[in-house]
Amino acid sequence: MELIQLLVSEFEKHQNTANAVPMEKYMKNRYPFLGIKTPLRREIMKKFYKETGLLKEPFHKGFVLDLWELEEREYQNAALDYIDRSLKKLEKEDITLIEQLITTKSWWDTVDTLATKAVGKIAKDNPSVIQEKIEDWAYGEHLWLRRTAILFQLKYKENTDEELLYRFIKQNADSKEFFIQKAIGWALREYSKTNPHSVKQFIEKTPLQRLSIREGSKYLS
Repeated sequence: MELIQLLVSEFEKHQNTANAVPMEKYMKNRYPFLGIKTPLRREIMKKFYKETGLLKEPFHKGFVLDLWELEEREYQNAALDYIDRSLKKLEKEDITLIEQLITTKSWWDTVDTLATKAVGKIAKDNPSVIQEKIEDWAYGEHLWLRRTAILFQLKYKENTDEELLYRFIKQNADSKEFFIQKAIGWALREYSKTNPHSVKQFIEKTPLQRLSIREGSKYLS
């Protein structure tokens, strides 16, 4: 708790109500904000890491969970920052923690970061989690886990498992959910930078929602 109390104290010193209002509006008023913009938050975190030496220690799961329980969105962003800086320390069993975070206080800002960084890293280092976890996410009912399954390979480039990507997309292709349609388009657009011919053929042959087609075709001639 000392770590949390120290960070809360620093964040509260920089609380800015005038900034908080538009920040909350941008996030559809789903979560309250302290009003700390990203550049300043990163400066605070940098100072915090230096003073505490936290990044030199083993991955601190409890620190992440404590931040996730706090009300203002900046604390979830702080947790994401810590996870991002600790990617090399993540182990296979940490996929359970990441799943908990994806399904708690869920919105695109946290989910997409966790999907493309933490889940992507864990799955690349431990491919067995795809069958053990991510497969169920893609075929399940939870919106944000389905989005994660579509996006976790986003940064894989030539290491993308194309069959898996296309299969997960087909499974979710008829979804009416904006965030699923957008994820499909985003995944296809990113993979088209590596294999444009394959993506072009896939889009032509696969029944997809208009949004997915529009987003996925942006870099295709």
